[in-house]
Amino acid sequence: MQDNKLITNIIEQFLDLQQGERWLDENFRKKTADLDENQVFERPLPELHSVAELISHILVWRLESIRKIQNSAGDLSADSSESWKTNEQLREIGWRRLRSEFYKSTDMLVNILKEQEDTFLERISNDGYSFKQLVEGLIHHDLYHLGQIGITIKFLNRKK
Repeated sequence: MQDNKLITNIIEQFLDLQQGERWLDENFRKKTADLDENQVFERPLPELHSVAELISHILVWRLESIRKIQNSAGDLSADSSESWKTNEQLREIGWRRLRSEFYKSTDMLVNILKEQEDTFLERISNDGYSFKQLVEGLIHHDLYHLGQIGITIKFLNRKK
């Protein structure tokens, strides 16, 4: 029998953030379900990122983390232009495709984690962090930006 209580808990947290109905009462599907193509690329204030920018940013870091987990390679930095694509770049991708890739990244990560035992979390990536720190950091990152999406949507709704 696999020892994967920690992995199972991490997977549940990722899935809750995507579409769960637990204590938080907020998730990415619920937050973005009723947004239209025009809203997602709009910055309600110059200082706030658009919903599309935030979703893209989360996606980029998830994919980077998946690369690190799969082969310990990754070269994205906080200063990378890939980390924050412009709304113009994201419009070319389109909201439907961006959102689809975002949800697929959750499935990819969950499927990778399902194959692991808890000892996997102790492995160290090339940047010196354990995989436990990496996946817990992703959860924190997702939750932080879910809150930002909520604020962005509130400001968008005030403009109506």
